[in-house]
Amino acid sequence: MISARRIITVLGTLICAAGTGFFMQHYMQSPDKAAQASNVQVASVNAMQDVVPLVEEARKAAFEGEDEVQLEEIALTAAIPVPPSAAPQPELLPDAPVTLAALEDEPITELPQEEPAPSFGCDIAFEAQPVAAAMVRLTLSAPCLSNERFTLHHNGMMFADATDANGKAEISVPALNTSAIFIATFASGASAVADAEVGTLEYYDRAVVQWSGPEGLGIHALEYDSLYEDEGHVWSGAARDMASAAKGEGGFITRLGDPDAFNPMMAEVYTFPSGTALKEGMIRISLEAEVTEANCNTDIEAQILQKSGNTRMDARELVLAMPECDAVGDYLLLKNLFDDLNIARN
Repeated sequence: MISARRIITVLGTLICAAGTGFFMQHYMQSPDKAAQASNVQVASVNAMQDVVPLVEEARKAAFEGEDEVQLEEIALTAAIPVPPSAAPQPELLPDAPVTLAALEDEPITELPQEEPAPSFGCDIAFEAQPVAAAMVRLTLSAPCLSNERFTLHHNGMMFADATDANGKAEISVPALNTSAIFIATFASGASAVADAEVGTLEYYDRAVVQWSGPEGLGIHALEYDSLYEDEGHVWSGAARDMASAAKGEGGFITRLGDPDAFNPMMAEVYTFPSGTALKEGMIRISLEAEVTEANCNTDIEAQILQKSGNTRMDARELVLAMPECDAVGDYLLLKNLFDDLNIARN
């Protein structure tokens, strides 16, 4: 089989021969060159006419007895460019240090602060004023804490009360210390402190009972050998007032705390004017517990406090087991919890 390269070589040779003849014919026709070419012999004047039959004859001779060339898998000379196997890499920058455009740091402007939410002021005014019979009048004002329960602390004594609709409360409290300090605390965490100097405390003896829960405990004092229901029987049902003590006539009962408040804390104080008493005699003090629907078949935890003049105050704990509820209306008499007072004239 004749290769395609051989065919192309034959055809190229014939085309070159035809071109040479054409050039010579044109050259001989030029008048300037006629003389120079007079001695040149030309094989054929019409070279192209002679070449065509030769080309045809050569083509037939090249393919005589051979099958026609079948062209397969022709590759186009214009193809989609194929990227190199490795993409070109950027040139490395010199190792010179980078210089910042700003030589000095600019201060950062402070961000605007969030506006605080509006709130109502809740200033608590708390004042303590000493009055007769070594008592202290407390005035509490908390306009934003109306009808709020608060706990009042004073020298070991503690009870719970509540403000009125205007956030006010006024209480008279027996002082238990010459430099009396009172602290009122609310469930919200708000608190206030008041203080007063009570110079007349040395003339008075005081007995205190305090407990958690509704009413049920009470102090009973029998002055000058009195019996129950006599004039000298002093208790919450016949409490008297501080005027009796201020005159030296006898003692009085002060009830502290609100029994209707949430989680009530109560206290009761008996005050006797030992230093200014008009008579000599014995004062017997006892504690009674009334059995009620609220405290029956339960344990009452209480504290007993007693102070004579400016002496140190004594304190003791008490746990009282109340009878079954079928005993509602009865009373338990507890003696020897307080020291009796022996009053002698100076």
